[in-house]
Amino acid sequence: MINEIKQDGDARMQKTIEALENAFSRVRTGRAHPGMLASVMVSYYGADTPLNQVASVNVEDSRTLLVQPFERTMVQAVDKAIREADLGLNPMTADVIRVPMPALTEETRRDMQKLARSEAENSRVSIRNVRRDMMNDVKDLAKEKEISEDDERRASDDIQKMTDKYISLIDSKLEKKETELMAV
Repeated sequence: MINEIKQDGDARMQKTIEALENAFSRVRTGRAHPGMLASVMVSYYGADTPLNQVASVNVEDSRTLLVQPFERTMVQAVDKAIREADLGLNPMTADVIRVPMPALTEETRRDMQKLARSEAENSRVSIRNVRRDMMNDVKDLAKEKEISEDDERRASDDIQKMTDKYISLIDSKLEKKETELMAV
């Protein structure tokens, strides 16, 4: 039973790390990368569809994304979706769409750094919530006399070690993202 609790908690903590990586991919750095447009939804024949399902997104150079819609009729809709996505991007449209990345000012870098720290803190809170749930499950097992006090103590120590491992992983990812943001 304790192993099931640990496996479930480990899976939930891993999902938190994946969510953090996804959030970090949306935080704009000075370099262009296709993940920046992952959240863009395009109106495709009346239905909101993710951009990567109606166009290919490639890096043309370090500061430009190249978006090629699969259908020529979709160029204007994709352009409109990128402009309205509130990413601060201004695409240039021809047969394909070029999305230049504006250079980040020092103030913008600081704002992006605050956003990254906020996402990391949300992830830490999520990890701690998973730990709390796991600890409560172990305590419930001990109350019902399904496990001994020694097993409860060992499980609590293991859960804390798992939590510390994931918190340090979040901290290292945040440090890497901040370094990336502050690189000119």
